[in-house]
Amino acid sequence: MTKPIRVNGFAIHSPVHLSPGLWTHPRDRSLDFHRLSHWTDLARLLERGLFESLFIADGIGIHDVYGGTAAAALRRAAQVPKHDPMLLVSAMAAVTAHLGFGITASVSYEPPFTLARRFSTLDHLTEGRIAWNVVTGYSAAASRAVGRPGITAHDTRYDIADEFLDVVYRLWEESWEDGAVLRDRERGLFADPDRIHRIVHAGEHFRMEGIHLVDPSPQRTPFLFQAGASHRGRDFAAAHAEAVFLSDPSRTAIAATVADTRGRAAARGRDPADLLFFALMTVVVGRTEAEARDKHRDYLAHVDPEGALALFSGWTGIDLSAYALDDPFPVIRRDNAVTSMVDSFARSERTWTIREIVTHNAIGGRGPVLVGSASQVADALEAWMDETDIDGFNLSYAVTPEGYGDFIDLVVPELQRRGRYKTAYAPGPLRQKLYGPGRRLLPASHPAARFRAQAAPAAGATEAARATAAAPAATR
Repeated sequence: MTKPIRVNGFAIHSPVHLSPGLWTHPRDRSLDFHRLSHWTDLARLLERGLFESLFIADGIGIHDVYGGTAAAALRRAAQVPKHDPMLLVSAMAAVTAHLGFGITASVSYEPPFTLARRFSTLDHLTEGRIAWNVVTGYSAAASRAVGRPGITAHDTRYDIADEFLDVVYRLWEESWEDGAVLRDRERGLFADPDRIHRIVHAGEHFRMEGIHLVDPSPQRTPFLFQAGASHRGRDFAAAHAEAVFLSDPSRTAIAATVADTRGRAAARGRDPADLLFFALMTVVVGRTEAEARDKHRDYLAHVDPEGALALFSGWTGIDLSAYALDDPFPVIRRDNAVTSMVDSFARSERTWTIREIVTHNAIGGRGPVLVGSASQVADALEAWMDETDIDGFNLSYAVTPEGYGDFIDLVVPELQRRGRYKTAYAPGPLRQKLYGPGRRLLPASHPAARFRAQAAPAAGATEAARATAAAPAATR
């Protein structure tokens, strides 16, 4: 069966995401990143294009590896300033009805209790359209900013993440049973305490005791993204993720990662089809190929090499200021880095120079850039889908919102004509939109479900509580 092509918008709450220097383009609106109208307009645009979600990258570190300082990042606005994306969600949800919101948040810098509270709140306010991109954090600068001496080792960060998720799963799935919320005006009873449980956790990395402060939200656990492609990251995705974000210019590499991660999920008793994969992609499209190539050349004239070097040094943990541009990329694996990015160059069939990497990453980051007419772009997207077994794309941009508008006006209709892109949103919360009817909550095969099953009926539950628990979910 041919898969439909799903698309998320991919952005950051900053003047620069993956195309350093393009904020100087006269048609770009990235400098409005601090205005709420910038984001509400973008949300309306993506919903018009039937995007699944707006996926927002984030992190609290600053790129200070290049030259040993943050000077280049600050000069070039290379993902700094960077505002908190969670604060955008309520406003964007208020002007849309279907668009999901994927927010990146790290397990490394705050207690599980407070993060669980914020995501539950957003799941309520969006009526079930919130997703969490689970990351472990790779920035030594971020660690120092929160008072820690250095970055935790790569694989240990994932061990911490496993335990972090156990805690938030218990808060989301176990603390409040179905039927705990009564909302009984006549009796003056909001909730049945016998169906609400104090969560006690004492583990290697976290200790907590408390009742989840938020009543069950539409999805309970937010839809779960994950963006690590290292070997340990794939194990984590196989255990926890519902969708995995991949970024690699090679179809062969993407296909291998997809197959490997699905295999690891199956070994854990999960349905491999329950993992959706989204590959990073940037599209420059025109009404003709010539128009698209002219547009691409225009964009390239605004590329900022120093900003690209600052970003790439930060991502890899390698100070590229110590090398000449025509030197081969130094394959050095560091714990304070996106290790899968370094590994992709280590396994490449060719040797990349630093200049080639900067040029490649100047627009849209590490993923491919498709340039052409709508039919040419559609052909390429279909080939990526069919040859890699992915489920869609995280669509980056060179110029915003122009890049998204061009894709929506030109490529979406072409994909719809081919029967590869939906013509309307499905009803329900984000998880149900992506998986179909009956999938409001995580399935029984997901590790979170074991905590849900532990919430036994309370012996002292009131008659009203039992009646509420037996009522259809739509009435609660």
